[in-house]
Amino acid sequence: MIRFLAICFFAACSTSAPEAPPAAEKPADAPVVDATTPASTDIPAPADVAAPPADALKTASGLAYKVITPGTGAEHPADIDSVKVNYTGWTTDGKMFDSSTKRKKPAKFKLKGVIAGWTEGLQLMTTGETVRFWIPEALAYGGKPGKPAGMLVFDVELVEIIPGPKPIPAPEDVAAPSKGAKTTKSGLSYKVLTKGTGKVHPTKEQAVEVDYTGWTVDGAMFDSSVSRGKPASFPLGRVIPGWTEGVQLMVVGEKTRFWIPADLAYGDTPKRPGAPSGPLTFDIELKAIKEAAAPAAGKMLAPGKMGPGSKLGGKPGAGGKLAKPGKAGGAE
Repeated sequence: MIRFLAICFFAACSTSAPEAPPAAEKPADAPVVDATTPASTDIPAPADVAAPPADALKTASGLAYKVITPGTGAEHPADIDSVKVNYTGWTTDGKMFDSSTKRKKPAKFKLKGVIAGWTEGLQLMTTGETVRFWIPEALAYGGKPGKPAGMLVFDVELVEIIPGPKPIPAPEDVAAPSKGAKTTKSGLSYKVLTKGTGKVHPTKEQAVEVDYTGWTVDGAMFDSSVSRGKPASFPLGRVIPGWTEGVQLMVVGEKTRFWIPADLAYGDTPKRPGAPSGPLTFDIELKAIKEAAAPAAGKMLAPGKMGPGSKLGGKPGAGGKLAKPGKAGGAE
């Protein structure tokens, strides 16, 4: 069974540290590609699968699209929302590689947790609408081994919009450490906002329970356990390096702001769909320290997925990205 993530798709980002700033979770309904299914049962490709027709519209990013069936709704989903869709994806030679329609089960995923072409395209739609998208490789899987290559074509029906958490305003010093902040040898900067009541610091072998919110330096919130109304718990040794180092400086009851360099977060070009790029800023409140359960081998949490990374299970925020088709409507 070959799985493609067509939606974050959540890591980014546990209930992207964010439900674990630490790692992105896979959408429960992620589309699955079954290489053993006879091609005769596949949904036929449209006549214009090879290239966008003359009446297709194109965005500045290069995404081409054409409305097949007008919608009945008036609202467009925002990138913080989740959506439920029916979809089918083909390569430009007409081969179907994934389809929730064929499985007769709509896919549900966070709009930030899928491939870029889905994140952009779904925001152009309204409920009840079916649109055909021609997604350039740069907005799809980018030539990753094992993923559909080249431009991809999708017919997507937007079934439902599920409102995401209301963004929490970024602090005034979100772009850079403010006066009074301290910086460690690794480049991690932090500033205590509220002193703690505890005396003990957690170790990376332990698990912690936290409330947190993460922003990119332009002030855009990408993950927050606070907005979800549910603290995140995760093994401290399984999140992004900035979280592993920073939370160990805290005691229970403490609230600290961290400015995490890209190399201690997801990097400038994140490998995980939906993970935020560049330096990140987090407000973290340490609520409890507990013993960690043994994590699955090879898994890194990230905020948003269970503490920073679990859209954070793996790394914060991950809040997620198109999961990518084949994994939950566009999940990778």
